[in-house]
Amino acid sequence: MSSVVLCVAEKPSLAALIAGFLAPGGAFTTRKGFAGDVHEFTGRGLGTMRSRAWRVTSVKGHVASVDFPERFQSWESCDPGELFAAPTVKRADGKMVRHLESEAKGAMTLILWLDCDREGENICFEVIEACAPSMRTSGGGEREILRAKFSAVTKDSVENAMKSLGRANRNEALAVDARQELDLKMGVAFTRFQTQYFLNKYDRLDARVVSYGPCQTPTLGFCVQRHLEIVRHVPEPYWVLEALFADADRGEEVAPKWARSRLFDEEAARAFLQLVNDAKTFDVVSVESKAEKRPRPSGLNTVEMLKAASAGLGMGAHRAMQVAERLYMAGHISYPRTESTAYPSGFALKETLRIQTSHPTWGEFVRGLVEEGLMTPPRRGVDAGDHPPITPMRASTEGDVGGGEAWRLYDFISRHFIATVSPDCEYETQTAVLRAGGEEFTLHAKEVTAQGWTEIMPHRMIEDTPLPANVVPGTKIPIKSAYLRSDTTAPPGYLTESELIGMMEKNGIGTDASIPTHINNIQTRKYVDIERGRRVVPTQLGITLVQGYQAIDAELVLPTVRRHVEKQLDLVAKGEAPYEGVVDHILAQMFYKFNYFTANIAAMDALFEASFSHTTTESRPYSKCGRCSRYLKLVGANGRIQRLYCPTEEVVFELPIGGTFKQHNGRTCLICGFELLIFTAKGTTRSFPLCPFCFNFPPYKENAPRVKALLRGSPHPLEHPVADAVAVSPCPECVLSTAGGVLMLDPSASAQDKLHCSKCDVSVRLPREVRRASVSDEAECAVCEAKCLHLEYFNGDSKLACLTCEDELSTRIRIFRVAQPGGRGRGGRGRGGRRHGRGDADGARGDRDS
Repeated sequence: MSSVVLCVAEKPSLAALIAGFLAPGGAFTTRKGFAGDVHEFTGRGLGTMRSRAWRVTSVKGHVASVDFPERFQSWESCDPGELFAAPTVKRADGKMVRHLESEAKGAMTLILWLDCDREGENICFEVIEACAPSMRTSGGGEREILRAKFSAVTKDSVENAMKSLGRANRNEALAVDARQELDLKMGVAFTRFQTQYFLNKYDRLDARVVSYGPCQTPTLGFCVQRHLEIVRHVPEPYWVLEALFADADRGEEVAPKWARSRLFDEEAARAFLQLVNDAKTFDVVSVESKAEKRPRPSGLNTVEMLKAASAGLGMGAHRAMQVAERLYMAGHISYPRTESTAYPSGFALKETLRIQTSHPTWGEFVRGLVEEGLMTPPRRGVDAGDHPPITPMRASTEGDVGGGEAWRLYDFISRHFIATVSPDCEYETQTAVLRAGGEEFTLHAKEVTAQGWTEIMPHRMIEDTPLPANVVPGTKIPIKSAYLRSDTTAPPGYLTESELIGMMEKNGIGTDASIPTHINNIQTRKYVDIERGRRVVPTQLGITLVQGYQAIDAELVLPTVRRHVEKQLDLVAKGEAPYEGVVDHILAQMFYKFNYFTANIAAMDALFEASFSHTTTESRPYSKCGRCSRYLKLVGANGRIQRLYCPTEEVVFELPIGGTFKQHNGRTCLICGFELLIFTAKGTTRSFPLCPFCFNFPPYKENAPRVKALLRGSPHPLEHPVADAVAVSPCPECVLSTAGGVLMLDPSASAQDKLHCSKCDVSVRLPREVRRASVSDEAECAVCEAKCLHLEYFNGDSKLACLTCEDELSTRIRIFRVAQPGGRGRGGRGRGGRRHGRGDADGARGDRDS
């Protein structure tokens, strides 16, 4: 029995190509196996044997997938938190395993032709596990298992791989195992919990699953962050000074750029306009020339290819990756998954370029590079050590690749490669400085001296823009017209898919191959929509999810967590950290985060209730949001728990329990800009000013009230400007108990003759002849340093008075305690004894009326 060499590729089409390249004369036979075609031939030698029998077959991606055992498969079988400690198993494709076992029988050598990246290394060991038990062993009981490294599906590349066969990298395979286990446990645990909690609770929630992904969610976070920047933008008017002169040669008007660019002060802008109008002419101060270069691009890696496909070729990243893989499998381009932008030493650049000399579209340009010695060494880039930059391997025409998307992508890859070895683009810039009325203006001109690489990439060409002939140093040019152009600042646009890819790469979210998948996932989950210009716009569900994570644990949506994980996995891939230690460490951290998340899910639930319950449609506009300047809605107006909801930003602000609320006549908080409310404790008429944002996110942490607590006094400490504006003097009862309460003037327009203690149940009513009172911003009592009250009387008089030290006032106020809801209040103690009156509208049974 002759010795058999078994070759296993990653895809069926790749197996057929490899068989054709390896078989003598390209002749082989094909038969059906258990799970795919098997290509056979004989006659090619390997090692010391001159002739061998060869079998070339393939898998279809991973042979096995990481999953939970049966006990943890059902959503109802365990608590989601148990999944962090649950065991995992690799579930193999039984049919594929039988296929590999069958074809490995009798084989003494196994050559692995899997893709040359970490995923490919991982699949190598899945194939080894299936094939090794069926293989023949040498005299020493060993099996010959070799790894082929290649970057293109061409005969030369395959032959070179055969000359440098090595071993599969166990550490890189383990890094993939670690990523799979981490993503499975984190993703499934969070997804099961969220889905079970939310899905059947809100009938307006249009989703089958509310998923979380360690890469998917930070990707969504970038999109929502840009959305918030847009909705929070407040347009600000500005003015630009436009001054024009005539270019007689071209018969058109020229508008040099104002050196100040723009001003946000209209009065100042008009003053500068007057100076320019008075001058009537431009003085040409100087014209400076400078030689510039637009350097040729570096080699093309996956991320740059995806960005270009999305921004310029009309293809989404996910689709572009699919097209690139088809081009690679057909031998038109090199391996499309690479992080490198530098060609490795020894790369056959000239030979690869020479192939393109026969191309009907750009062959003439390439011949000029090769035959006239214009070929230029590539720029320095980054050699990530994985694969060379993406390059064309054939001089394929539109018909060869099938036209459409495949041709657009192949055309771009080919032109980009040619550009990397072309001369730089050279041009001259001219900058003219003009002055009028002391104001400076500039004009810029460009003149191309050598198109260089931009000739092969015409969309990157520089347009000639010469200076007008009359712009000569020392001359005066009449100003034809001058005016102010008004405009307003604009928000940024939604992220383009190309920008999103760049942000993901910069922050270590996903790999060059998985980035398109993560973007596709958030689209299919209905978290974002891809709109015109391939702009990524988050949906209400996407915004709600991200804001929910932000409300509980911002790190769940920030890229920092995933970046940390990827760094740990890199250590595993390099053999610098153990697989088990890294996985256990990361899972322990995420389990802590999961427990904190589940314990505080009410914060996200409040957002879902505001966004997806029918009560949202019944809520009404209330007060303005200080971040987006749009109206908040009061949700649950008739219930015990009320909230303010910003539908623009998808944020919920809790309100004090046990109270009623009304607007504060459009007044806003000096700290955050939110419109203020007036909070009235339930069952009383004790009212205090309330900033909804500062109540939820207190700027003064000390003594800040608990959001969920039943509130009887001021929602804010005295340090807050909202409270300080109505605070007057120490409470007479709290002074005795060192409680530290301060009397605060009731902010209600209809009750500005009452003051309430910020902490206890004491209230004070001013004399009946006082029509209105307000707290003075400037006047303080010289004796006790308390703020003075500005009092307006019904008879038309007014005066400043200290509530404590002014005898005429302090002896005529009424001090009483407000009854607790459902009970009776106790009478207050006056300075001259106690008198019983009719009671008060606040429900007090005792008061003082001196």
